Amino acid sequence: MEEKKDTEVKHSTKAETILSQIPSTTKLGDLRKIAKDIKKDHELAMELWSTEDFRPRLLAVLIMDKKLLSQNVLDQLDNDMKIHPFKERTNIMDWLMANQLTKDKKTIALMESWENSRSALQRRTYWYYQGRLRWTGQTPPDNTADLLSALEANLAQEEPEVQWAMNFTAGWIGIYDEKNRARCIELGEKTGLYKDERVAKGCTPNYLPGFIKTEVNKRLSN
Repeated sequence: MEEKKDTEVKHSTKAETILSQIPSTTKLGDLRKIAKDIKKDHELAMELWSTEDFRPRLLAVLIMDKKLLSQNVLDQLDNDMKIHPFKERTNIMDWLMANQLTKDKKTIALMESWENSRSALQRRTYWYYQGRLRWTGQTPPDNTADLLSALEANLAQEEPEVQWAMNFTAGWIGIYDEKNRARCIELGEKTGLYKDERVAKGCTPNYLPGFIKTEVNKRLSN
């Protein structure tokens, strides 16, 4: 497949130069340095995206023009990500959210409309965004009650990529919202999600009772 792409797809000189700088061993920090030099270049971003390769797509995300990220464009990017293994596609989508979608009111509004999207990656992004608002200490919207109801109704049967983001949100609600802490812990106990996951010493577990207890204790000891 690589040979086919090399012989059939012609890239601009600019794209070829950039691609030569990002072998498969390139670290994320190096991609950020390259993006900082390029700044915003949506045409180049789309050319890098067309390679279908993981790191060029991560770099593409960094140099996209967020004002051009309409729902139709995002649907196409979402569909393109399906060729990647699970971890890669969730990494690309999370990278897109953190570096582009959270930076503009229009794309934030799109994310906020994705709770019931047909796309698992878009639903993941909806939940991850809600969790990040709480995790980063921003004042979250007054939707905690609705989120908790949706978590209790849907967490157990969601797709794995969405479950992680929903669980993340439930964890941070439980950490910062003391009146709902017991409810979030009970949700984790009821679903048993991530209960058997092994965690390295000193790391926060994903299992909600342990997640919430660990992070609350960190804040009490500071």
